[in-house]
Amino acid sequence: MTSALDRLTRDIRRCRHCLEAPKGAPLRHEPRPVLRVSRTARLAIVGQAPGTRVHASGVPFTDPSGQRLRSWMGVTEEEFYDTRRIAIVPMGFCFPGQDARGADLPPRSECAPLWRPRLFALLTQLDLVLLVGSYAQRWHLAERPAASLGETVRDWRSFLARPGGSPRYFPLPHPSWRNNAWLARNPWFEAELLPDLKREVARLIRPNGEK
Repeated sequence: MTSALDRLTRDIRRCRHCLEAPKGAPLRHEPRPVLRVSRTARLAIVGQAPGTRVHASGVPFTDPSGQRLRSWMGVTEEEFYDTRRIAIVPMGFCFPGQDARGADLPPRSECAPLWRPRLFALLTQLDLVLLVGSYAQRWHLAERPAASLGETVRDWRSFLARPGGSPRYFPLPHPSWRNNAWLARNPWFEAELLPDLKREVARLIRPNGEK
């Protein structure tokens, strides 16, 4: 029997809203929504939106940013793409295009309000959501007073300790090379945050303690 999550996922993958009913200028290419969800994954990754490589492959994080993110999490490629254990739900499901300088545009504004409330209402089994970058943090931490990405990431422990919160959140910078300077200025990220991240990820995707 087809579940409500299966039906919603099918509808998202067929979405052409940013082309046929856009807010502002329509998408300039054929939509290709990218997401990976299941009824068993207890960990979700929320990034920005697919880039050019992901738009071509249909597989999220098939780029150097994905390699770095997997290193941060301490997971293998096989574990990362095991939908039974890890969901991947970007803020915008389609590649938004690029600006005149060749940088990726922000996630389309139509996408999040159209799909996210319904989708996360069905992902009730989630224990932890990794918020990768400022777009994900602004949406999922909307009740928090405005803060810079650095301030939000530095406060990661408070989001893990939220009483009665389900799911919990773990804010991260985007693993793009563009953040190399930020990472160099903030050595606590590697020394203190990443060990916590790896422990949380391992607890959720390897519940029996397997390596």
